[in-house]
Amino acid sequence: MKYVIALDVGGTGMKAALLAQDGSVLFEARRPTGREHGTDAVVAAILDFAADLADEGRSRFGCAPLAAGVAVPGTIDEGNGIAVFSANLGWRDLPMRKLLGERLGGLPVALGHDVRSGGLAEGRIGAGRGVDRFLFIALGTGIAGAIGIGGRIEAGAHGYGGEIGHVVVRPGGPACGCGARGCLETLASASAVSRAWAAASGDPEADAAACALAVDAGDERALTVWRNAVDALADGIVLAQSLLDPSTVIVGGGLAEAGDTLFTPLRAAVTERLTFQMPPKVVPAMLKDTAASLGAGLLAWDLLSKEVTA
Repeated sequence: MKYVIALDVGGTGMKAALLAQDGSVLFEARRPTGREHGTDAVVAAILDFAADLADEGRSRFGCAPLAAGVAVPGTIDEGNGIAVFSANLGWRDLPMRKLLGERLGGLPVALGHDVRSGGLAEGRIGAGRGVDRFLFIALGTGIAGAIGIGGRIEAGAHGYGGEIGHVVVRPGGPACGCGARGCLETLASASAVSRAWAAASGDPEADAAACALAVDAGDERALTVWRNAVDALADGIVLAQSLLDPSTVIVGGGLAEAGDTLFTPLRAAVTERLTFQMPPKVVPAMLKDTAASLGAGLLAWDLLSKEVTA
């Protein structure tokens, strides 16, 4: 049995799989990241998890994994295998590929950005399968994206391709952590909707999921909050449509769990804003929270393919 290790490192938890070449999952596991114990503990947890996955594979299939792929948040240098910076996990210039390769006995290791890895998986084995050009948008604590072209993800000249969350859609709007104002993620992310609904409802514990339920119940305050977020997201999608002309926009992340409550008004809002542009299909992501780990595994298989053809 040929397989690779696929690992997605999140702010609070890690998701992993042993992945066959056709993208099928042979084994799945999850563990906490342990960031409350500090950066060194997080790195140790990642390395230990990967080693345990390799042991699991040997036990199940009687052979070692061929490679490993790891997807991480923050800024990365894919070419050199360095996790440059993560505010949530606390590292700077972490030689992730080298550390993981050494722990796994010299296995080849691919390093990827979590959202771009998720986009890769959605494009190849998820909602974008068979689509030549797509835009993947993840609506979570922030908003990030991935540009899919011909079965690969376009990272851009400096590794920041797809950062639709930092497109300014409301000039002079809310301050963003990036230093700008009115960025899409300050208005349409799950955390932005949570903040707006908490303020509108007077309940400091209210979140985006509660807002979606209130929208379904016809609450006018929730409808206003939701409409503002949908309008901002539609503006961002139309801007991307003008620049990239994808045939499909795949929307994932926590906010997409609202289903038709999000997608019905979003599709209408996008259509209303288009002039000469061809309308994209706006569809929900299929792979949910496993997308990034599956994408990491696909990166590992890609790495092996490159080594064969080199």
